[in-house]
Amino acid sequence: MNIWMYSGLVLLTGLSMLVFMVLHPLNRLFKGMSRGESARLAIWLYGKAWMLLIRPFASFTREGLGHIPTGNPAIVVVNHLSFFDTYCMGGLPHSNVVFTVRAWPFRMPWYAPFMRMAGYVDMETDGMEAGLERCKAQLAKGATVLFFPEGHRSRDGQLQRFYSGAFRLSQETGVPITPLCLSGTDRLLPPGTFYMAPARIRMRALPPVRPECFPGESGHIAMRKTVKQLMAAELEIMRESAPGAASEELACS
Repeated sequence: MNIWMYSGLVLLTGLSMLVFMVLHPLNRLFKGMSRGESARLAIWLYGKAWMLLIRPFASFTREGLGHIPTGNPAIVVVNHLSFFDTYCMGGLPHSNVVFTVRAWPFRMPWYAPFMRMAGYVDMETDGMEAGLERCKAQLAKGATVLFFPEGHRSRDGQLQRFYSGAFRLSQETGVPITPLCLSGTDRLLPPGTFYMAPARIRMRALPPVRPECFPGESGHIAMRKTVKQLMAAELEIMRESAPGAASEELACS
């Protein structure tokens, strides 16, 4: 598995770069895509190709992705278990997704140019305020902005402390947050190792959580706690291989 995956990933990355050089100008010329939209489409297709590459060793289950709107601004928060979590985002229903990340992915020379073209937001280097302004600009263009609110990969599979960026963005723009629960990638590639193992990967989107349900100056804190509780409960259900429990949108009390 490891020989297949790592050699295949190198070949896939090289081939994808060559294909991008051809398709990028065509997307802009004939489809009217912006530079960022074209790059995000390429990254999304790269993720889909990776999902096909790993298919002999991993199964993918996707549920509730209709909660992530296409063509309208959205904020998605995802728990973080593995380096390959970002690759799994090829399973999202559309390609116009802007990732918010820490600084280190921008140090990978084979990915960094495409991330910059895609308009990915380096929250660590830019800082919270400047990073959120960049996120607001992307939402204004109808993009989905995706956060890993823990900031780091979980070492034990449990949710870690959530940072407030996504929740402040929701409160300041009025855009709901869609929680996305991911399981199995820590089995595929645990943090701190390069050894991959077969896994069952599951993605489950929960109904949007609306910012107007959390009024006041500290609304983003209450929203952050609520979303974390919803995700923790759903991840526990997923670990038990049970059907999803959350099917209705959270009502404001």
